[in-house]
Amino acid sequence: MPLGGGNKCGRCQKTVYFAEEVLCDGRSFHRSCFLCMVCGKNLDSTTVAVHMDEVYCKGCYGKKYGPKGYGYGQGAGTLSMDKGESLGITHEEPAPHRPTSNPNPSKLAQKFGGSDKCSRCGKAVYAAEKVIGAGNSWHKAGCFTCATCNKSLESTTQADKDGEIYCKACYGKHFGPKGFGYGQGAGALSHTQ
Repeated sequence: MPLGGGNKCGRCQKTVYFAEEVLCDGRSFHRSCFLCMVCGKNLDSTTVAVHMDEVYCKGCYGKKYGPKGYGYGQGAGTLSMDKGESLGITHEEPAPHRPTSNPNPSKLAQKFGGSDKCSRCGKAVYAAEKVIGAGNSWHKAGCFTCATCNKSLESTTQADKDGEIYCKACYGKHFGPKGFGYGQGAGALSHTQ
């Protein structure tokens, strides 16, 4: 510390007394001199960026010393129009949009305009009435029923085989294990030859 009472300010080179001292990168500044070299904003420990003996706010530091070129922003919330021509980067114009002729639109396209078809009746199924079973869409009322006994189904009471839905009892009768000792219902024994 020099004989005048304090260190010299990194900006104005005048004496900095303890009550007004801000330390940064081993140097002292007056609070009123601790400003960005470019835009003049007041700085603090969270907004300062140091380069050599100069202090900057983070935004100005990024503009002056940060990466440049295509894809790099020029500070918070701004876009760069530099496409990198000076670096030899060339850009192709995107092809014009052509509507698809795909008869089976994606799930996103179905959500915004189209709809699934019911596997039972073949009519459109909209979100409010749709139930998924066996990988297909069904109307909740009237169509989401067992293929054999026509019993109304729930997602927990249905079983599927080859894209068709069944109640658990009918599924067991048609596709379950068969033979001596396998019951066909509550307490029933079946003997097949």
